[in-house]
Amino acid sequence: MSNQSGQLTKWNFSTLWFGAAVSVAEIMTGALIAPLGFKKGLTAILLGHLMGTLLLVFGGVIGSKERLTAMESTKISFGSYGSYLFSILNVLQLLGWTAIMILTGARSINLVTTNDYHFNQPAVWCIFIGVLICIWLYYGQNAMKKLNSVAVILLFALTIILCYVIFRNNDLLLKPSTSGLSFGAAVELSVIMPLSWLPLISDYTRFAKTTRDGAIGSFLGYMIGSSWMYIIGLGAALAFNEFDPVAVLMSANLGLFALGIVVLATVTTTFMDAYSAGISITTILPTLNGKKVAIILTIIGTLLAIVFPIEKYEGFLYTIGSFFAPLYAILLTDYFLLKRTKIRETLKLDWLAIITWVAGIFIYRQFVKFDSFLGATVPSMIVICFMYIVLQFLVNKLTKKQLGGNKHVNY
Repeated sequence: MSNQSGQLTKWNFSTLWFGAAVSVAEIMTGALIAPLGFKKGLTAILLGHLMGTLLLVFGGVIGSKERLTAMESTKISFGSYGSYLFSILNVLQLLGWTAIMILTGARSINLVTTNDYHFNQPAVWCIFIGVLICIWLYYGQNAMKKLNSVAVILLFALTIILCYVIFRNNDLLLKPSTSGLSFGAAVELSVIMPLSWLPLISDYTRFAKTTRDGAIGSFLGYMIGSSWMYIIGLGAALAFNEFDPVAVLMSANLGLFALGIVVLATVTTTFMDAYSAGISITTILPTLNGKKVAIILTIIGTLLAIVFPIEKYEGFLYTIGSFFAPLYAILLTDYFLLKRTKIRETLKLDWLAIITWVAGIFIYRQFVKFDSFLGATVPSMIVICFMYIVLQFLVNKLTKKQLGGNKHVNY
């Protein structure tokens, strides 16, 4: 993308994030909530997505106001060395997501081609999807805006068909909950999907025409898109006992529609993972070309998808939560509550923020075990926020006392 600001409108953000949300991975994660039954599952999905998407939007506001990438914005709280640490963690999680998305997409395509055409080559489909993502990356922002709008319209039509196939069975709305998943765990599964996008959103909102455009467009696009995908997954699991939406469409003789959903959804979502991974690396090595780095990372992600099959990724989602929920609890506290809105150029590493982040990882994991009604992310972030404010107050007070009342303190 170019460095020019103010290019993306509310519509651009709505289509961008709706396209990002429409993916096989999100549908399959929604299917994990099936033990709650439809009504309780729907409540958990909407509650979790409301909280998670609001956090996502707050993260994006920093990017649109300060014109900073997601990883550059972490310098506000953690300093330049701290941002390098989070850039590396972000690249690793995005590389993981790239591999997961390519693999799940390829397997779904392979399901159709094996059944209808007796062509069973998942590795070929991994390469096919990887090439399409590289093409999408190559043509950049202007092409992305146009292509993404077309893709989202097509995805919208295809998901309507998928909804018709699943929800024409009215009995699934009455299915009761069973054992195996708590309400809080279902809420957390719904929160951590938008949370996984937090380390990316400012890479896009920094190009917003206005902060309002970036915030409203991102909220509507992701909230509607991701909630919808989860609900489709929940319905598919209850009605057909299937986790893969492609198998549902194949049972209705809609294999070609299934291919359309998988290819479009995988490319529009994984493009964002790869692009932001490239941007994160340029935070550490600014002389590199972010687009070229993103293409290289897509190739690596494709190879990982072929060589290291990933069967389950719930654990991966919780790992993301444990690293990035504390990070953004601190950054959002600094920016919105403590009013630290600018990067301090002389700050290399804020040890107080780093120590709070490490403690926050432990706090998050304890909330996962505790299994609260609101999940783990939001309660743990509230605790981390409070702890960080108290520590800042105590350290400021102590430092001012030692310096004889000097009010300007850098950590």
